[in-house]
Parts: sequence; structure tokens; C-alpha cells
Amino acid sequence: MIIFLKKYKSKIALMVFICVLVCTVSCLLDFKTLEKQKMPGLEKKSVFMAAENTVAKNTDKAVNEPRLHAVSAALYDADDETFIYGKNMRDSMANASTTKLLTCIVALEKADINDTVTISQNAASQPAVKLGLVAGNSYNMKDLLYGMMLESFNDCAYAIAEHVGGSTEGFAKLMNEKANEIGCLGTYFITPNGLDAENDISFHHSTAGDLCVIMSYCAWKSPKSTQFLEITQTMQYTFETEEGKMVFNNHNRLITETDYCISGKTGFTTKAGYCYVAAVEKDGRRMCLSLLGCGWPNNKNYKWADAKSLVEYAVSDAAEDSYCDAACVTTQQTGDTRNTINLKYIENNKKNKKICKNFLKNFTINIGNFF
Repeated sequence: MIIFLKKYKSKIALMVFICVLVCTVSCLLDFKTLEKQKMPGLEKKSVFMAAENTVAKNTDKAVNEPRLHAVSAALYDADDETFIYGKNMRDSMANASTTKLLTCIVALEKADINDTVTISQNAASQPAVKLGLVAGNSYNMKDLLYGMMLESFNDCAYAIAEHVGGSTEGFAKLMNEKANEIGCLGTYFITPNGLDAENDISFHHSTAGDLCVIMSYCAWKSPKSTQFLEITQTMQYTFETEEGKMVFNNHNRLITETDYCISGKTGFTTKAGYCYVAAVEKDGRRMCLSLLGCGWPNNKNYKWADAKSLVEYAVSDAAEDSYCDAACVTTQQTGDTRNTINLKYIENNKKNKKICKNFLKNFTINIGNFF
């Protein structure tokens, strides 16, 4: 036996080394998989830890999952603060005029709706879609808010931002502070109207998941939610200006086409594509949905079909199964900031990390001694 071991020592050593190497690679791949699942900003207690995609675990669920046109989408239970469905929902994307949801709620919280707003040349020179505000003239904050939310007027958004924040930069700071406060760490806004922009820090963006959380805050959790809903549920708004009578119409078709939509905001830029965020109340549940990159011209109606598909999925049996599989999380609340952390994921991640480190340490020592 001893002679045999001496004779084949090198071959045995090689076989042992190969086996151990295979085990090491397998361990590292498992660890990398866990790391990829980890959400950016987890150490800062990001607001959601549900799976990016609530992928069905069997054929029946997969068949029933919504088939969406949107590049990125999310469906959020506002009461449980968990995600029912996600499609690339953590990807940073241009989000166009859905930005105005946050512009509106920050303005309502920071200023009086009856304030008088004097228009700057910067606000008046914003590109279409615009009301046509005249530099130097004064308007009522309430009228500007309706123009921004119903018709998505870009000049109204800039006039509001400059009045509330002192400048668009000052207002952007307020917006980002509010986003972080409610747990939206994947959001960074530069413009109050959502037009594409970029600075030394990043580009103007959000995520489908964050936009659901923002919508939930605007519709139900802000101290100004009642005013927000009053504005966004109005189908037609009329007011008088020096230029004449103005009539604004609500472009949120889901309100008129369904009995469950209570608020929403559309958006479009060449970069963002068609976007849509909505708050719905159906079967006793309060939910939010968001769609980013939901088609480009001439497919502006994709968002309505996708939105309805998500709501139908929300009340289906498949959604209930996915909801339990992927979104069972623990909610922690600190002051007004709600943070959702998947504690089981964190614990498992720590254990796997420790196992991998110990394995590599022992392997290095033992293989060194062997040779």
C-alpha cells in the first residue's frame, strides 16, 4: 500500500487538487449569485427587498404572469409595503414626466396652494408641452399645479420649482431629500419636469420600484395626499388669466376606463419612451403600478394595456402565490421613513459569506501542506 501511494503520489495529488478546485468554484459561484441578488443600498436600508422578478416557480404560474410591453415595471402593495411583481424594477431609467408626482407633493408640502407665483424667463422658455407662461406675470400656485398634473406643462413645473426651492437646483435638492426620506435610494432627479438631464453626479433617473413607492406616498401617506388626489382626479379644470380662459383636461385614461384607478401620471421623452405610474384600489387592496420604456411612437397605448394586465394579475391566484414566494418581508418603521428589509436574506448571505471565506482559508493551508 505504501509503495502504491509513493508510486502514484503525484497523480493522487492532482486528482485531489482538481476535486477541491471544483468545489471551490461551485462555492464561489453560489456566493456571487447571492451578491447579485443583493439590492444596491441594502446597507442603507432601502425601502424594498422583494425579488426583482417574482418569477413563477412552476409552469402554471409562468403561464399566468403578465406579458408586458414595458422594459421595466413594478406592482406594489401599498398596505403591506411589498412588491407583488417586478420586471427589471431596480434598473435606473429615464422616467420623463412621472417625475412630476414628486414635484407636486413636495410643492404641496413646502408651500401654500394659494401662493402667488411670479414667472421667470427660465420657466417661460421651457419647451413644449407648455402652457405659455409669460415672464414677469403672476399666477396662482393652484392653477400651475393643475396645469402640471393634468396637461403635464413643463413651464408650470419650472415655475413651481423656482418658487418653492428658490431655484431649480434648490428644488431638486428638496425632491431628492424627499425621495431618500421615503426610502427611494434608486432615484436621482435634476429637473422638476422630468426632461432628460445629466450633471457631474448622474443622469435624471428613477426605477420602477421607486416610482411605485413615490406614488404610494403621494396618494395615501403624505399629509397632503387629500389635495394631491383632488388635483389628479379632476377630469377638467378651468381658470382665467390675462391671456384668456384656460381649460385643462386630465390625460389619465385609466381613471375613466376603469373603476379602480384613483390617480396617475403619464410621461414621455425620446430617451424614456412612454411611461406611466398609477395608484389603484381594487378588492380592498391599495396598490401602485409603474411602467417605464413602455413603447415608443407610435405605440402610446401600450401603457394602458400593460397597466390593466398588471391589475388583473394582482388579483389572480398566480399573483397570490408569487406574492407569498417573493415578497414576504419584514417592515421596519423609523419616524416617517418606512424601510423594508428581507432579514432572512441578510442572515443567509452572511452565513454563506463566512462559509466561503473559511473554506478558502482552510483549502489554502491544506493544499500547501499537501504539496
